[in-house]
Amino acid sequence: QVQLVESGGGLVQTGGSLRLSCVASGFTFNNYRMSWYRQAPGKERELVATIGSYGGSINYSDSVKGRFTISRDNAKVTLYLQMNSLKPEDTAVYYCNRPLTLWGQGTQVTVSS
Repeated sequence: QVQLVESGGGLVQTGGSLRLSCVASGFTFNNYRMSWYRQAPGKERELVATIGSYGGSINYSDSVKGRFTISRDNAKVTLYLQMNSLKPEDTAVYYCNRPLTLWGQGTQVTVSS
């Protein structure tokens, strides 16, 4: 079955850290560029970070640059998002994405002030 399964979300205080994981199955993971998106309540889904198929070509949104790190382990078919110095405005559901149409179920990140 072709799917993405995220984990690692939770409740954290301002300034804290979380690491999200996304395990892929049913397709050749290292053939694809992968991304993390997020969607806050009442807002559109936005791109957070992308990574090339072998870990190069990394890009971040301006809102997370310098605080978040995207990475992948192709041997473990897993995508990661290390989130440091979290802010209340980072509160959202975070989604793993394989372009263009494969999405995970999402994992909730809540940052308390």
